[in-house]
Amino acid sequence: MSVVTGKIIRFDEFRGYGFVAPDTGGEDVFVHVNDVQADKRLIVPGAFVEFSVEEGERGLKASHVRLLDRASGRPAEVPAEGYVPGPSGDDGDCDVLSAKEFTDEVTELLLSAAPTMTAEQILLVRQRLVRLAANHGWVEA
Repeated sequence: MSVVTGKIIRFDEFRGYGFVAPDTGGEDVFVHVNDVQADKRLIVPGAFVEFSVEEGERGLKASHVRLLDRASGRPAEVPAEGYVPGPSGDDGDCDVLSAKEFTDEVTELLLSAAPTMTAEQILLVRQRLVRLAANHGWVEA
């Protein structure tokens, strides 16, 4: 059993299965919702995942499927509400981003987490998040 990374190319949330294209190429791998170790709502086309490949009854099958952060390639962790993790040894200070930097990061996050959002939805969410961040001093005015 090998561990590989790839991208979800199809997923039917009602039937609970889909396919992932391994980064290494080759045939698409079947993935079932019961093998996903993340919030099932985040398994959408375009999501980056890490998984083990097994030989199933009908071909290759993904197991131990974990979401990956698109930018870092590391497992994506959804923190408990209100908790914002920092690097180890964090002194409580954080970088203050420009509104453009923040907007760019939010856009990438939205595109990777919810690739089916419309452009209009993305614009509305970005505007509200930038206002929230400005009110908290997380971005430069």
